[in-house]
Amino acid sequence: MLFNRARAVSYMQEYDLDVLVATSPVNITYFTDYYCWIDPLFKEYMMAPGASSNLAQAYAVFPLEGDPALVVNPLFAVNTEELWVQDIHIFGSAGLDDSLPAGELPQPLLRFQDLLHAPHSNATSTDALLRILKQRGLTGARIGLETEGLPSQTYDTISRALPGATLRNCADLIRMIRMVKSDEEIQRLTRSAEINEQAAMESLAMARPGLPVSEMAAHYRAKAAELGADFDHFAFGVRGLGMTTETSYQLAADDVLYVDFGCIYRYCFSDSGTTLAMQELPAALNERFAALRACMDAGEATLRPGAKASAAADAMAQALHECGITGSFPHGHGVGLEVRDYPVLVPDNGLRVQDDCVDLPSDLSLEENMVLNLEAPLFISGVGSLHIEQSYVVTPQGSRPLVEQHRRRPAVIGQ
Repeated sequence: MLFNRARAVSYMQEYDLDVLVATSPVNITYFTDYYCWIDPLFKEYMMAPGASSNLAQAYAVFPLEGDPALVVNPLFAVNTEELWVQDIHIFGSAGLDDSLPAGELPQPLLRFQDLLHAPHSNATSTDALLRILKQRGLTGARIGLETEGLPSQTYDTISRALPGATLRNCADLIRMIRMVKSDEEIQRLTRSAEINEQAAMESLAMARPGLPVSEMAAHYRAKAAELGADFDHFAFGVRGLGMTTETSYQLAADDVLYVDFGCIYRYCFSDSGTTLAMQELPAALNERFAALRACMDAGEATLRPGAKASAAADAMAQALHECGITGSFPHGHGVGLEVRDYPVLVPDNGLRVQDDCVDLPSDLSLEENMVLNLEAPLFISGVGSLHIEQSYVVTPQGSRPLVEQHRRRPAVIGQ
């Protein structure tokens, strides 16, 4: 499972919570492995013209004691067939046509036929959530409720229905849980990174003067799909003027390009990058690339349990400053079910990670089994752009690359 159950239990005990309730699509996926493509997209007005732009609501429930539960739209209940969470609840009507006798069903699907035909009084997903809490004896509990993005009227409904409960926003607490990856999530992130590297290197090998960069992006998209991943991004720097994903730019014989790419394998993101050079770098750019390499090495050396998130960014910036480079923003971030998870490896900004449960400095400490990405870009206006990017797993002794990258130098076409 993606869910780091032991870490969740530890945080719940530390912050005196009886149950966690996830409300956002990404955290419902994290808690249960349930995913439906439409959940982050489908808004209320798309079925009821004039209604709000709130997303259709679902819930994942993880009690400190007892089995977890999931609330889903009945038409997507069968989408839960292979989940480790077995307590599935629906709401409203499935709208099934029962005018013909039911045919034979495979054994695994019989429970969904029973679920969809069983009587219930859950008019809405929130009704189903409240029923779960009542069944579990949690109506007076200390409830960690993800309220970030939860419509205020929905929160009010829950609050009024549970006058004896203590509702505490736990959005940042969930981010703290997600920071440290389960074995399953590390395996998926590793495969995502492997697909990313293979698809990107094959695509960059197509480069030649006159080729639209969009053709390389299209090849990357197709190759990632062939290998079982979904497309996320394939971005270029053009003549040192920032980055673009929507361009008809054609490669020139003297181009030096920042390239950044990523895909999604079983809901887990990859994020990497390199420098694409159409010919050997001139001395001035080669010196700057060497500085970026030293910058990345300095950042990697700080990745160890107990180090502050800011240590990597500080070390990377210092390495560049020693080479006379100040117009760059080397930094890092976690990678997981979102393209950026906590911790974010930037200089200490003095802010706090704070909800109704946690209150921590934003300069978080690194922990074993975090998956962290470091990146060092450099855009030189009118000349070209350089880039190095790689992901690492924090180990007890330090860190290791999530996957090996066999490219200490720019990808030079024809070399």
